[in-house]
Amino acid sequence: MSQLETGSIRRIAFGFVPLLMAGVLVAACSSTAAPPSGSWPYPNADIANTRNAPDSTISSANVSTLKEAWAFKLTGATGSKPAQFGSLAATPIVENGVVYIQDLHSNVYALSLATGMLIWKYTLNAPTLGPNGVAVVDGRVYGDSPTSAFSLSAATGRKIWAINLQNENAGTFGIQPQVVNGRVYMATTAAPVPGGGVLVALDAVNGEPLWHFNTVPGTDAGVEVAGGAWQTPLVSSDGSVTYGVGNPYQSAASAVAHPSQLLYTDSVVNLDAATGTLRWYYQGVPNDFKDYDLQASPIATQIHAVPIVIGAGKMGYVYAMDARSGSLLWKTSVGEHNGHDEESVLALEHMSDLRTPFTLLPGAYGGVLANMALAGTTLYVVVCNQPYTITNLDQVVGLSVESNSNHPAGEVEALDVATGKVEWDTKVPELPLGAATVSNDLLFTTLYNGVLVALNRNTGAIVYSHRLPTSTNAPIAVAGDTVLIPAGGPFLGVKGHDPQLVAYTAP
Repeated sequence: MSQLETGSIRRIAFGFVPLLMAGVLVAACSSTAAPPSGSWPYPNADIANTRNAPDSTISSANVSTLKEAWAFKLTGATGSKPAQFGSLAATPIVENGVVYIQDLHSNVYALSLATGMLIWKYTLNAPTLGPNGVAVVDGRVYGDSPTSAFSLSAATGRKIWAINLQNENAGTFGIQPQVVNGRVYMATTAAPVPGGGVLVALDAVNGEPLWHFNTVPGTDAGVEVAGGAWQTPLVSSDGSVTYGVGNPYQSAASAVAHPSQLLYTDSVVNLDAATGTLRWYYQGVPNDFKDYDLQASPIATQIHAVPIVIGAGKMGYVYAMDARSGSLLWKTSVGEHNGHDEESVLALEHMSDLRTPFTLLPGAYGGVLANMALAGTTLYVVVCNQPYTITNLDQVVGLSVESNSNHPAGEVEALDVATGKVEWDTKVPELPLGAATVSNDLLFTTLYNGVLVALNRNTGAIVYSHRLPTSTNAPIAVAGDTVLIPAGGPFLGVKGHDPQLVAYTAP
């Protein structure tokens, strides 16, 4: 398939001129074009999931000079028929001058970091909830579709192996995997039957399943869908892998009539990386009926030489746990809360007195929706302040992708890693869905309505903002002098605002 069939390039910097030769779009760059440099090698920048750009040259000194270098537009099914959450929701991976990105139809693209030109495309056309994405390790690209996992040659896109994952579980797969020590770690994101949430490890060489772990062992009355994992897990040097696990999808009526802890939903789950055996867990919300996933990628760090794991989720809390035992060290409320935090626990203790309608804040699309970042002794959290009103106790929150709130706003908070104390808190006018990303003395995120913002890491002051071509609900990546932004959220209804991966550089 030629590039003209799969996407189009708009090149602005470096005197780019597209030439059509033998059906292939070729980049002609002037001699002033900078060579490709920089990397973002893992889904969250590093194995510890810190989202701290490893080699960025972008700081407060030059952020104002960011200019669009190129934009790769999606066309075909992904561009004209976006999936439920848009067209792009994954973090780009950058290795050896190549950008790897997966769209929400499960297709994988390899692009030149320097020019944005398409190198190859692996086509699946399998719509997914996402966020999906790929991992790139030892010359191979690893990814999944709703029903399969695959490995590709990073150089050519040639399929090395692909396996059907339906035998593992009746659910759908769609997280951005982590690949460490010859194992591919992935999970179901949503599953249509009770007990369906599954965490999985595959052999990186041939794709053979090594182990799986059920997030809801057994069947619980009233639970329609078992919790899955939505974000890349944490693989630690102590031989463990840690997942943030989602909600059990039950109604308030079920939570009151059939209260259950529903392990291991809304939990941080730590497993033996080689065998999948449970080592410990911490459950943030038992008996959840509010779609309060504890889904953020766990982060590894230390407090006074004690290894810790930090997790967060849509309940609007950040949790710090001892990495050896899972014992809670601190938890901090972030964003806006309106007094309904304990409703699930009250139902579990047969003390609930729920009456409809009532409004949850944070709601099903609020709290910590996007991944956090860490630099030094400070944790950075992007928070969505979006309420959700329940009008029927039999309603299963989360099975609809529509929010019933017209109050989209958010904030960015900095927490002290040792204590959880809030260091600063900056309000933003839209949902910050671009994840938190550290670049030297800056913290980047994007707003859902299509704005890139950078904050001073020390004060929280917004020092830069830039309007993007369209809406975005995907994490960004920073590689060297380049900021890569998947701008492909649900369409805002503005004609010509196509989903695209955009590169901005600071000369």
